Amino acid sequence: MNEKIYTMQITTKAIVLTSIKYGESSLIVKMYTLSSGMRTYMLKGVLASKKGKLKAAYFQPLAQLEVVAVHRDKGTLEHLKEVRLSYHYQSLHTQIAKNALSFFLAEMIANSIHEEESNEALFNFIQASLQWLDSNNEHANFHLYFLLTLSKYLGFYPDVKNTDFPCFDLLEGEFVKVPSLNPILEGRELFYFKSLLGTNFDSLEGIKLGKNDRKNLLKNLVLYYELHLQGFKKPKTIAVLNEVFS
Repeated sequence: MNEKIYTMQITTKAIVLTSIKYGESSLIVKMYTLSSGMRTYMLKGVLASKKGKLKAAYFQPLAQLEVVAVHRDKGTLEHLKEVRLSYHYQSLHTQIAKNALSFFLAEMIANSIHEEESNEALFNFIQASLQWLDSNNEHANFHLYFLLTLSKYLGFYPDVKNTDFPCFDLLEGEFVKVPSLNPILEGRELFYFKSLLGTNFDSLEGIKLGKNDRKNLLKNLVLYYELHLQGFKKPKTIAVLNEVFS
């Protein structure tokens, strides 16, 4: 007896994370959706079709879409029926530095979120942050603050008690008086880390980091994610990002 498969048609906002070519003409696209969390879609023939409703140009990293999707909720590849842009970027995909940021942030988000369920606050944070990045040119520290704030929605935001202590323990996620064998932040890195904790996107340009300080702080923030997210993979795009910002 065949098991009955239930399908549901959903209209939702979605943010593109990765797009991988499959065969000669198809794409496998991972997106973070407002209605259903992380989802992966098979787009058959999208690279060959010029008249269809789905066009490959829609699926650039961090593109903000509204989609009509068919979900089977079986943990398999889902399908898209319709796609349109919900937000038109002005600079994110055309400025070199912002484009490098978009690939890095898309990979970080894809490696950090796995739940197939709605999280409206998380979706809205990502959506609004990307729109801020698109419309502002003071973005050299954007990714540092974004990752730090994203950790709040993922459940491991730093404990901000005892910020006068001389070290931050990356494994415990708290400020400490005396370092243990865990990875720690101290000195210049701790100073800039604390500066990020007490700011917002509009005040980021006031934090003056040199290229080495920015690179080291990013390395430690990625390590922070590795320590707190099971199965987290270090992003391959970090090398390109450091090259662009050096």
